[in-house]
Amino acid sequence: MTQEWNPHRVYDEYRWADNIPRRGLLVDGRPALSQLDPAKVARYVLIMVRDPLCAYDDDPATQLARRLDGAELIGRSGMFTTWTGSYRGVALTVVSGGSGSPEAELIMHELLEFTDADTFVRVGGSGGYHPRVEPGDVVISSGVVRDEGMTQAYVPASYPAVASPDVVIAMARAAGALGQTFHIGVTRSSDSDFCGVGRPSVGGYFQPWHTEILESWARAGVLNGDRESAAVVTLAALFGKRGGSVCSVADNILAGKAFVAGAGHASGMDIALEGLVQLAALDAASLRGEGLLASGTDIDH
Repeated sequence: MTQEWNPHRVYDEYRWADNIPRRGLLVDGRPALSQLDPAKVARYVLIMVRDPLCAYDDDPATQLARRLDGAELIGRSGMFTTWTGSYRGVALTVVSGGSGSPEAELIMHELLEFTDADTFVRVGGSGGYHPRVEPGDVVISSGVVRDEGMTQAYVPASYPAVASPDVVIAMARAAGALGQTFHIGVTRSSDSDFCGVGRPSVGGYFQPWHTEILESWARAGVLNGDRESAAVVTLAALFGKRGGSVCSVADNILAGKAFVAGAGHASGMDIALEGLVQLAALDAASLRGEGLLASGTDIDH
């Protein structure tokens, strides 16, 4: 007898299932970690990190919210700050939190589990890998090397972290229209921000293999590195949503370009906002049956 496929079978058969909240923890009816109001989260979400290397003058979500019309604080906890508003008529939500894939997992889980959002874009800073990427440039990720540990708790490392083509096209259109210097290509996410990305740790600590990391990935065509893009893109894809990443580049060791705090990050935020306007237009065209690529897009620049 043929059994019907049940994607929840493993959970349903878990002997401790009755002891675990299936959808995650709640406090006063709201997702516990973000304390956001799920009903006020927009379809499009920008995910930012409280990163001092980006030279923010305030919490990044709060800073970006000043550029929105009708911005409303819809959640604040000890970990995350969340605003919803609109930009050029497009409703969007922006959330800020701590760095790294583990923290990105926490906000992605609550957004995926409790809200109707379907598009998630990481917006932040990164380090350049490939010599052709300069400080101040912006990288729009086409995919992400999953060299961090969190996503491998979900699915084997061979699972590809491919950015949504919709997001890539929209962000590329926006960058082109804004006249920003940008690249489309592969990003690498790692947990370590020192040895794991070819930077010495305390007292110049290195192992021999650390000295090959940057060159090895640059030979493979990787453009930049961060800590969160893999989490956003992988989890979005796993749960049938769209993920992407738009990162400014602050330095490039192989190119001999020194670190500049916040280099290109204003451009990255501009691209993200304008990109969502482009994406909303593409989505509307698709609903009208005109097709995603109806107006044509050239991403080879």
